[in-house]
Amino acid sequence: MSSPLVVGIAGGTASGKTTVARKVRDALADCRVAFIDQDSYYRDLEDMTLEERREVNFDHPDAFDTDLLVEHLRELKAGRSIQKPVYDFVASTRKKNQTVRVDPGDMILIEGILVLHMKALRDEMNVRIYVDTDDDLRIIRRLERDIHERGYDFDRVVGQYLRHVRPMHKGFVEPSKHHADIIVPQGGNNDIGIGMIVGALRGRLLHPPPPR
Repeated sequence: MSSPLVVGIAGGTASGKTTVARKVRDALADCRVAFIDQDSYYRDLEDMTLEERREVNFDHPDAFDTDLLVEHLRELKAGRSIQKPVYDFVASTRKKNQTVRVDPGDMILIEGILVLHMKALRDEMNVRIYVDTDDDLRIIRRLERDIHERGYDFDRVVGQYLRHVRPMHKGFVEPSKHHADIIVPQGGNNDIGIGMIVGALRGRLLHPPPPR
């Protein structure tokens, strides 16, 4: 039995990487595709007050439980199902006693801002993709998402962006594009680029390269 094809999709906040991952998964609906998102693996901060949680830098690599994410990725690669955590972005904690079962597949999609920055994750991947979108579009999308979906106010979103998001993007996220095999400009709107990626991935699934 051949190992599943592991595809990592990274990019800045609100770059469209989740849209790219979804379009790839939908286009390969006839294949068994497992999907895990890095956002589900934020560390549980239930021992902190809500005010303390709001000061946490969620865009720093240390904000993620990378050991658990790598463990789950390896379990899927070995053909075993996992129970993925469910994260509450309003409370900044994991939801107690709630998980989502993810079954193994012929391909594993792993998506998140820092999945290409973290070597332990990169080493598990066969294909590495970086979604590149202009900063002004990303901040507008981030404002809309955090205000309408997560209940944050304008000042909090802007303050968080200036204190944490922007410097972490410059320090960790953007440099990780140098690890990418493919860079997708225009995010999830680049249907031509996404179509080419889908074609290449389907080819790899049908005709996997010989083991090294």
